[in-house]
Amino acid sequence: MPSLFDDDIPGESEPWRYDPAAPLADRMRPRTIEEYVGQQTILSQGSFLRRAIDSDTIGSIILWGPPGSGKTSLAAVIAHATRRFFVPFSAVTSGVKEVRLVIREARSRLRRKSVGTILFVDEIHRFNKAQQDAFLPHVESGAITLIGATTENPSFEVIGALLSRTKVFILERLLPGEVMTIVRRAIDTPDRGVAHLRPHVDDDAVEFIVAYSEGDARIALTTLEMAVTSALPAPDGSRRVALADVQSVLQKKTLLYDKSGEEHYNLISAFHKALRGSDTQAALYWMARMLESGEDPLYIARRMVRFASEDIGLADQRALQVALAARDAVHFIGLPEGDLALAQAAVYLAAAPKSNALYAAMGAVRRAIQDYAAAPVPLHIRNAPTRLMEQAGYGKGYAYDHDFEAHIAPQEYLPDALKGMKFYKPGDLGDEKEIHRRMEYWEKLRRDALRRSRRSDTGPE
Repeated sequence: MPSLFDDDIPGESEPWRYDPAAPLADRMRPRTIEEYVGQQTILSQGSFLRRAIDSDTIGSIILWGPPGSGKTSLAAVIAHATRRFFVPFSAVTSGVKEVRLVIREARSRLRRKSVGTILFVDEIHRFNKAQQDAFLPHVESGAITLIGATTENPSFEVIGALLSRTKVFILERLLPGEVMTIVRRAIDTPDRGVAHLRPHVDDDAVEFIVAYSEGDARIALTTLEMAVTSALPAPDGSRRVALADVQSVLQKKTLLYDKSGEEHYNLISAFHKALRGSDTQAALYWMARMLESGEDPLYIARRMVRFASEDIGLADQRALQVALAARDAVHFIGLPEGDLALAQAAVYLAAAPKSNALYAAMGAVRRAIQDYAAAPVPLHIRNAPTRLMEQAGYGKGYAYDHDFEAHIAPQEYLPDALKGMKFYKPGDLGDEKEIHRRMEYWEKLRRDALRRSRRSDTGPE
């Protein structure tokens, strides 16, 4: 069966390059790995991705992360660092014809100049299965190095055959300090930034921009550009940008979508707190306000999934299922039909019994890990797949629980340094009452079994 890319189409693609007329967010893209801000988890010195970039051994990858986290910028930086031709490509605006051209040029470039091509596919999840399949032979042959970017989980949105030929890197939402660095750099940079406009941006205005962006560098830079360019120049040509100026710019922008002009982060905060406060009416109101203001419905769904575990947890074990079902429904049918699924989840979560015991337990576990980072796994519950490990005592003395009364063996499972620690402390509402009863039951049986075992080891008193 012929490939979608078999046709020869004349022409040549242009690599991504700096455009003085582009928006500030595009002009301020980093040109080198040293300029890149954020994502230290995957880009720190010695990390797998950083070593691959520095040694020019980068293969095809998928970058998965929220909007404004630096996916496009990272792909361009990789191309620059590895001296490869960079072709940006959008799955929204481009089709098979354009991809055929890119592949043809990439092959020619590799043959004539020994220069590889990085094909950056933004929103790769928007390609259908057949289109994604068509990339496979060209990724395998080395004609292109594919870098796909997606805001959706690649496990569900990218075909398995393509996933198996790429490595997925997860980008996190930028931290406030990282967004602050990007904004300050744009203010101080004369050629690509806004320094030529001689802006004097008050500290509280910069802090507001950072908070408003919620980790999205593009939103932060777009807001900064609007605030600076709309400020009236003083007689000396400088432009003062105060907090009120930024708020005014955002108010005008938000009014296009939000009848009351309320900022995005205030709305999500109000929604979350109404859910936590078990106020069904308020939760419905704030959720509808966000939808009316143009908020991404999947963002609302994601926040409810988080809420189901953070503020309800095991007090109502159906809450997480309801939130996930709402997310799937919105993803499947979109808006406006999906609004009722969101409303259904919001009402259920608001009316559910509340517990933050699971949230507190994870905090306690993380603190214990920090305090006892090197606590070894007890020998008796280690696996012993080799003879050497067996001789070293791995698995020695392990008691198979199903061989004992009530299926409880007389043994410990925590490291010695953590014996007796209690992380999860269930509340007394909803399902947690029953979970608490079960936990106490198993703990009593385990204590009794340990007591009998010790008496047996020491003989009759």
